Amino acid sequence: MSKFVGAHVSAGGGVDNAPLNAMKIGARAFALFTKNQKQWKARPLTEETIAAFKANLAESGIAPRHVLPHDSYLINLGHPEEEKLLKSREAFVDELQRCEQLGLEMLNFHPGSHLVKVPRRAEDYDAQIHAAEYHCLNVIAESMNLAIEATRNSAVKLVIENTAGQGTNLGYRFEHLAYLIDKVEDKSRVGVCLDTCHTFTAGYDLRTPEAYARTMETFDEIVGFEYLSGMHINDSKPPLGSRVDRHQSLGKGEIGWEGFRLIMNDPRMDDIPLILETIDESLWPEEIRQLYALVGT
Repeated sequence: MSKFVGAHVSAGGGVDNAPLNAMKIGARAFALFTKNQKQWKARPLTEETIAAFKANLAESGIAPRHVLPHDSYLINLGHPEEEKLLKSREAFVDELQRCEQLGLEMLNFHPGSHLVKVPRRAEDYDAQIHAAEYHCLNVIAESMNLAIEATRNSAVKLVIENTAGQGTNLGYRFEHLAYLIDKVEDKSRVGVCLDTCHTFTAGYDLRTPEAYARTMETFDEIVGFEYLSGMHINDSKPPLGSRVDRHQSLGKGEIGWEGFRLIMNDPRMDDIPLILETIDESLWPEEIRQLYALVGT
């Protein structure tokens, strides 16, 4: 089978528990946090924990390339304040090093936020937002290049996740992703994760074969499928183009099952981690089963 579906599982009690939790839900891929995602500092991984993780991963039968770790939610690689930017950059390098220690090949992250507050009534609102976004994208790209240089003996790929565009979050346009990739000096160290909910609420439709084809053609033209390294498989509570990030269980949101059927039958999504982040964890085993049942339909 060429599709590898899983979920973002708990690493509670230690990262070595994540592969075991993936096995329990019938996953063939998974995501995890390698440290507490709501704290800046974490204890270094011990040799015992690293060995246990690798042993449990081998037992699960899940390949390292089908594991998509996520960095801390505190990190903002485009932060406008120098102190917080440096703190984010330091934490991001630590996350990359933890992935390398665990024998993993990727680190998934949200690009960053510019945090600029422009009143909607401002005459030059669009121009100010555009300037803030592209200044921030340049800072993010610099952060990525610095992280790659700091881990130059590593092969861990920096996987940019597209966003819904809520608040001042960047990465909601495919052009943002392409801009960052263009600025990264070592293209072998960069990839993209497409989140279906984020894609949809950013304005890219997935609900019909025609709409899906248009969206994926646009992605390929602007970014390129050679950079697609994983997907987050989520239905959406908000409607198309709402720029609001609210995940929903599969088939219970605005995207509907057809969009996920199209993904499960698209060979461009073969051999990459397809990760559920839907809101009801108790449904994950069934959602995994239902996704595989769509193959060939």
